[in-house]
Amino acid sequence: MKKLHIIALVLVAASIVAIVLLSQDYTTYETFSTAKEKSGKDVKVVGNLVLDKPIEYDPKTNANLFTFYMKDKDNEVHKVIFRGAQPQDFRRSEQLVLTGKMQGNEFYSSNILMKCPSKYVDNEIKEVKEASLMPSK
Repeated sequence: MKKLHIIALVLVAASIVAIVLLSQDYTTYETFSTAKEKSGKDVKVVGNLVLDKPIEYDPKTNANLFTFYMKDKDNEVHKVIFRGAQPQDFRRSEQLVLTGKMQGNEFYSSNILMKCPSKYVDNEIKEVKEASLMPSK
């Protein structure tokens, strides 16, 4: 075998190993029911904030305790306990991605990612309306 063939085989083998190792790191989004099945393991749950239920954060009493309710994509609602401060503009978030574990009927979150409404959406809508009011040439 030529040296070029050996080098090519080594590169192909290294590429296959890299792809296999990287593919094991992918995480999927779970629901509360599948998170219960994986108790003790960190999962990511996507959902929406439930504004009808209490959102509790009292920094004077305990600045590292924030609780709220979230509804997942299967419309299951559970209490979420986060050991940290309430994120800024939390009530305005469109969607939440929580990382944590289910314990009983409560989800203990270690991280909160928020998808907030875009500050550019209103401007785009306003510009479209203004453009439609302009007289055509």
